[in-house]
Amino acid sequence: MPYLLIVLTAAASLAGLAARPVTEVPGDSADYVVVAGAAGLRWDDLDPRRTPTLWQQATRGSIGWLSVRSAHHATCPADGWLTLGAGNYAVWNAQRVSGACPPRAPVVERPDGIGANLPELGQVVRANADNQPYGAVPGALAESVRCTVAVGPGAAVAAARPFGRVDRYVPELPADPQGLFTQCVLSMVDLGTITGTGAARQNRVAQADAVLARVLAARPQRSLVVVAGVSDTDTTSRLHVAIAEGPGWQGGWLTSAGTGRDGYLKLVDLAPTILTVLGRPAPEGLFNGRTASTVPGRPASPADSVLGVHDVNRRAGAQLGIAGSFFTGLAAVQLAVFLLVVPLMMRARRHAGPTGPASAPRALVLLVEVLLIACALAIPAALLADAIPWWRSGRPGIVFALLTLALMAAGTAAIRLTPRYPRTLWPAGAVAAVAVVIVGADLLTGARLQLNGVAGYSAIEGSRYAGVGSVGLGVLVAGALVVAGCAAQWVRRPWRPVVVVLAGGFAVIMVGSPYLGADPVGAVAVTAGVCVAAAISTGGWLTFPRFAWATVAGLAVTIGFAVLDLRRPVLEQGSVGRFVTAILDGAAGPAIQRSAAASGLAMDSPLTILALVGAMALAFAQFSPWGGLNRVFGLHPAMRAALAGTTVTVVLAGMFGGAAFTVAGAAAAIAVPLYVLTTLRVLEHAADRTRPEGETDGPGGPGLSMRRDAGPPPDKTGTEGLIVR
Repeated sequence: MPYLLIVLTAAASLAGLAARPVTEVPGDSADYVVVAGAAGLRWDDLDPRRTPTLWQQATRGSIGWLSVRSAHHATCPADGWLTLGAGNYAVWNAQRVSGACPPRAPVVERPDGIGANLPELGQVVRANADNQPYGAVPGALAESVRCTVAVGPGAAVAAARPFGRVDRYVPELPADPQGLFTQCVLSMVDLGTITGTGAARQNRVAQADAVLARVLAARPQRSLVVVAGVSDTDTTSRLHVAIAEGPGWQGGWLTSAGTGRDGYLKLVDLAPTILTVLGRPAPEGLFNGRTASTVPGRPASPADSVLGVHDVNRRAGAQLGIAGSFFTGLAAVQLAVFLLVVPLMMRARRHAGPTGPASAPRALVLLVEVLLIACALAIPAALLADAIPWWRSGRPGIVFALLTLALMAAGTAAIRLTPRYPRTLWPAGAVAAVAVVIVGADLLTGARLQLNGVAGYSAIEGSRYAGVGSVGLGVLVAGALVVAGCAAQWVRRPWRPVVVVLAGGFAVIMVGSPYLGADPVGAVAVTAGVCVAAAISTGGWLTFPRFAWATVAGLAVTIGFAVLDLRRPVLEQGSVGRFVTAILDGAAGPAIQRSAAASGLAMDSPLTILALVGAMALAFAQFSPWGGLNRVFGLHPAMRAALAGTTVTVVLAGMFGGAAFTVAGAAAAIAVPLYVLTTLRVLEHAADRTRPEGETDGPGGPGLSMRRDAGPPPDKTGTEGLIVR
């Protein structure tokens, strides 16, 4: 029966990973596409009186929040326009930007008065091919259509072919642009750059609105007009305007398979969307984005969709400003608590004899236990705090800190006051269960807490918009396996692998299902970790037969999912299927390079500090003379299995998911305090034994009670004064 349940759980996990939502059908086709871009244009720039044209377009068309991520750490106007024309993450100039973006525009030459030439583009194409891991080819969009029209220098960058030629070019929109946009099926218009604040910014937005009004007056029949804020204008990243208005694009939210979230779009999604609308095939292997579509469900007015209390950019910006401080502070607090635990560990394992150190005061031990529980609840509390709109307050950082501390205190008090608290494994299992419930409930309700949350991910960064993030993955995996380890200790030894596999199967489905976590790479890592944990949950070492069976089981689920994923069309494949396809095509090198580059950037995360602090705490608890982690593993082998499985999972997820130590840091933030707490509790009972008659506990442990008024016990030979110890 145990083996049958394990097989059924593995099959259910595979079925849960294989199910994928139906791909949305994009809007109707069009004969022409006109892209009107304005660098820096945000939703809070729109007003029904000051910008009537933009407001009317947003009311009639499909709208969304546009992430303008490029291959540069700050997407300046030239980078944004270049990324739009490449359909992939590209960079015009790799030099570091500090403050505002450089005002210099790309050089545009007009040798014949019809088109234009960008003399710098050839060098830019080579630099992207040699130095960037994304495989971007600037000009790939223009090469996919017969000809393009560009109005303005920014539009020329997006409309140029890889060798720098722009088919039709005018430096600014003519007074009478009738017929201009019928010369080619694709036209690009630079509405200007929106910078500054206050009245100066409003004037620039009004000028862009007036240019857009003339563009709409000259638009051809059956045309799609796309309005986009194509870039930032300084080092502060933001979400920008995305509007698509035309046949089949009236009302609704913009979305794509690349974001998986209604109302969110990436800049790289515009190029494949344009070609799909025009009925043209996308260049094979060059685009990184996915075709956008429109889904119903948004309020009719932009004021009720993207402004005021619905301003997602405000929440995302607040999240970026607080997340680093939160995790850095958490690492510092956990380090301080672990240092406080060290002397308690040294005194908890009492020495035999009356001269050993006395046990620490019980009140101090209870205080440290409460602090460890609170530390483990920090990330789940931060995730739950995002259910309250703290970002709308005037002091969002202070409000978020107070909410998180209040939730930590409430959770710690609830666990401390439960009747089962004195049991050794109960606090660890309870805290881990709370973490799993919070993350699991968030995934079941659409991951609304993780999106733009301090303990989640930001749409501004442009890496994830839906499903489980790196922090959520670490918390879910660590929590699920710790719960499995605690629960497995309550059942007979043959049934322990079943408990681990059941909990692990739940985690695999939650992480890998496209309806929930939408992280196939994470699901593969969780599968490997669960297999290792199940193999050693009954005790003993990870022998070669156990390792072989765990490897076979993990490969069976992973290969099965990859095979099912490969049977889908390329645009519908998940990350595992795309990676296998790249291997079969001999193009896996750039994918590995991208993952390595992402891991390098993730090394700067404060979660790396959390991972290192946790690793040092576990090393001390296991290898120091006073550490008791080995005693924990001997008494509770399923807990050792849970730690081994968590370690395997976070290492693989960080390696293949480009997350470095981010997942490991999140897992360590919840798992390490729980293991230290369990170690401290086990050490406190290390010297417990049934006392023979005449013995009592001395200051340092069990010892012989010597009373001055009592003589030595006589022996059978009548010898007096002999003391037997």
